[in-house]
Amino acid sequence: MSNTLTITLHVWRQKNAQDPGGFVEYSAKDISTEMSFLEMLDVVNENLIHKGEEPITFDHDCREGICGQCGLVINGRPHGPRERTTTCQLHMRSFRDGDDIVIEPFRAKAFPVIKDLMVDRSAFDRIISAGGFISVPTGCAPDGNAIPVPKENADLAMDAAACIGCAACVAACPNASAMLFMAAKISQLALLPQGQPERYTRVRDMLTQMDAEAFGTCTNHGECEAACPKSIKLENIARMNRDFIKASLTYRPDTGLGGGA
Repeated sequence: MSNTLTITLHVWRQKNAQDPGGFVEYSAKDISTEMSFLEMLDVVNENLIHKGEEPITFDHDCREGICGQCGLVINGRPHGPRERTTTCQLHMRSFRDGDDIVIEPFRAKAFPVIKDLMVDRSAFDRIISAGGFISVPTGCAPDGNAIPVPKENADLAMDAAACIGCAACVAACPNASAMLFMAAKISQLALLPQGQPERYTRVRDMLTQMDAEAFGTCTNHGECEAACPKSIKLENIARMNRDFIKASLTYRPDTGLGGGA
């Protein structure tokens, strides 16, 4: 059995957000099945450079499934065909010789195309900034056992904190909703004692910013959870919605107070 592939790529090429863009076909030959998907694109780009053509622009950083920078829609699925796998962790052994592979950027109104397969995901940064900081006392670091945390809450908080902000949830959602990302970032603090002082103002401010960024709303399709490489659960969205309802009922806009526990 051959350990190399010849595949045909249909890659989205777009100069900038104003350019209409379109698919361009490339043939990739002698691709090792041991290569990662991004390494395969590196090889394609080397060949393009040798021909004097402009290489394909795509986002990446750690290539270890940690940073959340890589993000491609591969044959219609964010991050490609394997579950719980980021684009950089996807290997060419997941494909067969002679395959046609369609590669697109993550598509959402809130993520304008920078170039080719790279999109501007700074909307996520602005949402996080809207959440602000947590109130902690200054001075020496407290003892690790000084604040008891129930094991169940600790586990749920850690599961939520696994979110790497890659935006696969947005790309998979037919509404381009950022609710799963939002819920993960809110839950990781809402479940712990350290996150309680700003718990309800945080959820209100972050959801307000999400709306301002033109993300869609959640209609419980569930594609976000299926596409998430870190298996963030939909139950986080339910927790966030409960907190938002409480914040809305108790917040007093005339004073800026309320929304407390």
